[in-house]
Amino acid sequence: MNGSHTYIMGILNVTPDSFSDGGSYIDVDNALRHVEEMINEGADIIDIGGESTRPGHVQISEEEEIKRVTEVIRLVRGNFDIPISIDTYKAPVARTALEAGADIINDIWGLQYDLYNREEDGVDADKIERYSGQKMAEVVKEYKAPIVMMHNDNLGRSVEERDEERIAKFLRANGCVDKVSAIKTYIVDAENMLGDLSSYHASRLYHSVEEDKVVDRVITGLLNSVKIATEAGIPEDMIIVDPGIGFAKTQTENILTVKYLKKIVESVGFPMLLATSRKSMIGSVLELPPDQREEGTIVTTVMAVQAGCKFVRVHDVEKNARTIKMTEAILSL
Repeated sequence: MNGSHTYIMGILNVTPDSFSDGGSYIDVDNALRHVEEMINEGADIIDIGGESTRPGHVQISEEEEIKRVTEVIRLVRGNFDIPISIDTYKAPVARTALEAGADIINDIWGLQYDLYNREEDGVDADKIERYSGQKMAEVVKEYKAPIVMMHNDNLGRSVEERDEERIAKFLRANGCVDKVSAIKTYIVDAENMLGDLSSYHASRLYHSVEEDKVVDRVITGLLNSVKIATEAGIPEDMIIVDPGIGFAKTQTENILTVKYLKKIVESVGFPMLLATSRKSMIGSVLELPPDQREEGTIVTTVMAVQAGCKFVRVHDVEKNARTIKMTEAILSL
């Protein structure tokens, strides 16, 4: 990879219900035509997704997801010389996709599905086990595949959702098991916190659920994903991170994450992918439907280049490729 270049991941959703292009590329011929179009426009990677992860989406079975993506992956691999990413958090889907010809795993749970999805929340125990970070890491390591790990901690998309029960689950997922029963005791003075590192850690986590602390929360979450990956034996040079715009964040938090993207990139220290294309963060500001959000997407692409992101994941490849070229030309002088 060019050290200073930002690469483009073109989106191919083979889903009936994605928020922007749901149903457009279910037909294999349409999907292949779109892949060819994106390649001609400057895509460096094709990201194929078989399950919508839009707000309010319904989880589909791994069998259905495999059925949606496998043939498309095989045909893209057979017809085009371009890296293929599979957008999935399910280890069985990842394995099948890699066997079909995919090269990269794009995991929206950042190897932490099992930490943030629990039986008490109605999630099937078998799914928690099958989709666990450990299972996904095993697949990634076995196939020597790069992995994109997104920040997603299940805190919800509004402040109102963050009651003590949800915050307790967040703290538990971050290793504060013995502290959950006494959340409010974490608000102690600095001297006491420094005298008890576990309480200090819990206090920082507790305060990170506040909107203005989202950057700390994102950095912590991504570093947790990196720790899980490296401890599982995934080489550091195979790791990419994603700050998770639109996932478990309020509108204010999404904006702040993009605003302080450079700090996140520098603090985490791994190649960063920014995926904002046509998302509600942009729609809320511009008050426009998904198919009219390209100008907003382009602004975030400029900010991604300025912040040092290595990748952007977008719907409109041509406009974003031109944006990157112009931005890099300016920054190079």
